[in-house]
Amino acid sequence: MSANEMAPVSESGEIKDGAAAKQKWPLWKKFAIVGLILVIVIPLAVGLGVGLSNRGGDDDGSDDNGNDGGNNNGGGDNGDGGNATARPTFWTPSVGASWQIVLLKPIKAESNDKFTPDNVDVYDLDLFDNNATTFKTLQDSGKKVICYFSAGTYEDWRSDKGLWKQEDLGKPLDEWPGERWVKLSSPDVRNIMKKRIALAASKGCDAIDPDNVDGYQNDNGLDLTEQDSIDYMRFLSEEARNYNMSTGLKNAGDIIPKVLDVVHFSVNEQCVEYSECDTFAQFITDNKPVFNIEYPSDAPNVASSKTEEICSKKGKAEGTDGFSIVIKKMNLDGWVEYCDGDKATTQIISS
Repeated sequence: MSANEMAPVSESGEIKDGAAAKQKWPLWKKFAIVGLILVIVIPLAVGLGVGLSNRGGDDDGSDDNGNDGGNNNGGGDNGDGGNATARPTFWTPSVGASWQIVLLKPIKAESNDKFTPDNVDVYDLDLFDNNATTFKTLQDSGKKVICYFSAGTYEDWRSDKGLWKQEDLGKPLDEWPGERWVKLSSPDVRNIMKKRIALAASKGCDAIDPDNVDGYQNDNGLDLTEQDSIDYMRFLSEEARNYNMSTGLKNAGDIIPKVLDVVHFSVNEQCVEYSECDTFAQFITDNKPVFNIEYPSDAPNVASSKTEEICSKKGKAEGTDGFSIVIKKMNLDGWVEYCDGDKATTQIISS
């Protein structure tokens, strides 16, 4: 029936029977049809709503996974980092910052504990051995966390040891069983380091302390050069910067002028022992701290004359003005002595 045609109607106004006429439906039929429609429509509406809600977590502009497209401004490309996210701010330590370093075992860090030593600014701890809760507990107490890992050697006890390729491994390290020098230019080695840096970010580290980047100074079996270490440090620093983490240079005094613009502090071992602290004073001149460790043979019962020599800023200690010096045992357990005479022992988990 067109819009301009009318069906025959009775005087009462009801539509008459006929080909074009429609009868009134019984009330029970109307209820049945409405019920059927509701049975079909409601589940569809609920399912659609849940689906949109789930998508909302990805599309609402939040960045819970820290992935902002992989820019170099601190957001970071998570890559294989899982839940890795950038630190909210980019922290760099100050010259003269006090510190403690413990690498032998994970430290005890419960929320109701008072840390020993408690009056230090920075803790340098093993990335693998300590968990994110430990780092968070330290940070909640006002401290910063530098995360240590070996960037220049393979270690046969690490959880990622299965990722290494034989062709990237060099000679063993003297006096350090289970470690071998690695090829710093290898894409596979660098991918492993990307994963480690992402792990540091996922655990909430404020900075990284990549060790053993001075393979060129050793009989490494890979013909490593200073340039290899320079390029490698630039790579490590850039990768860490993606997560708003700062980077330290461990020893490697020869390459300081070539990497000082991309590293934020020095972690030095035994510059007093070897009368080479002037080399590392370049960091102080650039307003960046030097975290210095000395290992006197009689630690933890260090003779006062030895402590005075280490802390004198003259003779073998010339050039240490402004250094953050700790006196430790070679195994880097919880014991520490400072130049002001204070001694402390950080509790570690021995099992």
